[in-house]
This record gives sequence, C-alpha cells and structure tokens, in this order.
Amino acid sequence: MITVATWNVLHRVHAENWYEDVAARWPDESERIAAISARVATLPDRIIALQEVSGDQLASLRNALPDRMIHALRYPRMPRPRHGPTALRDRTEYLVLVVEGPGREIAAESFEDDPGKGALVVEAAGLTVIATHVTGDRRRLPQLSRLRGLADAEPQRPAVLLGDFNVDRTVVAECLGPDFTVAEFAPGALPTRPRTSGTKSQFIDHVVMRGAVATRSNVDNADGLSDHNPVRATLSLAGD
Repeated sequence: MITVATWNVLHRVHAENWYEDVAARWPDESERIAAISARVATLPDRIIALQEVSGDQLASLRNALPDRMIHALRYPRMPRPRHGPTALRDRTEYLVLVVEGPGREIAAESFEDDPGKGALVVEAAGLTVIATHVTGDRRRLPQLSRLRGLADAEPQRPAVLLGDFNVDRTVVAECLGPDFTVAEFAPGALPTRPRTSGTKSQFIDHVVMRGAVATRSNVDNADGLSDHNPVRATLSLAGD
C-alpha cells in the first residue's frame, strides 16, 4: 500500500491575471506560500505531485521539507503579469514531485505544443510516477498519448499519473485506454476545481493507475489557499 496526492497550488501570476479570489484573500503572497508549504509538510502521503509551483514556492518547499526529495521541472514559459508588477520575486513556474525516500528522475519535459505544461517522471517506491499538467483544449489528445508512452516505457513496473488533467475522468480514461484506471471519488466529494459559473467539469484533478488499484480516494479542502483542492489516494500494488 502506498499513499499519493496531487494539488494544483495556483501560481500567483495566474491568480493575478485572472482575478482569482485567492489573490484577494491572500494579499501577502509570502504568507500564502508559507501556508502552502506548511500544508504540504503535514500531508502523510509518500508521493505528492504539485502543479503551478512558482520559484518562490519551490524555495519555500525545499526549506520546509528538508527530509524529502524534491524533483522539479522548470517550464520554458515564464508567466507574464498582465496587470502590473507581480508579488513574486521569482515568477518561473515548475512541476514538482515531493517524494519520501529515494527517487530516480527518468524524464522531465514540457509538451511540444505547450511550453507551460508537461510531465515529470520519477521512479520511486517501485512505481513509475508521473506528475503532469495537461492543457485544457484539443492539445490534450497528443499530450495524453505522450503520457501513456511515458508510463509504458517500462511496462513491468506499475505506473501512477498524478495531476491536473483539465478534463473529467471519462475523457482521461478514454484517451489513455483500457490498461489505465482513473480513481473515482465517493458521492458527495468536494470538487477538485470548484467553479461558480461555466460548464467545465469541477473534477479535473486525477490519480490514474496502471498495474495498481485505488482502495481509497478523496478530495481535501484547500481552505482558500488555491483554486484547486488537494486529491489524495491509497494505492494497492500487485502482491500487496
């Protein structure tokens, strides 16, 4: 058994550009960053994937989690403020995997059609672990195909994909194929990406497995720290 989690922590520039309530709720970004790092430090999960991590946030995580291995992919795209100076000192953006115990980085790449989205692949706990952030339009199809290829590169090893897929579980399952299972949430679970308007799914952050089974999955309340809520799951591997 192994526990995993995924959380889009909302890059400050994206919050400022799109007038997210989070930016207004946390006028001092350094306080939000510290609170996010503290929250991640309390998560008991062995593997944690984080999306939209700023350079400031990454530095805070490294300070707050000295006993964990932190893998990071820096995107080629630099988020650009649209409404004046940002509150960040370092506005670079990262995809991050926080791992308890040893981990070996296998691949780290932005997608060819989106320099601000990508995949970070690490071997840890007997798994191929893929942290990802997928684009929310038709570009998702080749991106999901690439994710499937990364997961299947070593087919003898179970794989878990953790991330913000920007689409509901049905589409993810259809695109990845029958060898992959997308964890289901219990009825009444909190949305992973709450919305007050629009028709997009509110369940777009997922734990996806090949060669493993989710025995429990749930959505925690982010308590206003991000526009996404953390998703956590317990996985059972073959032989457990």
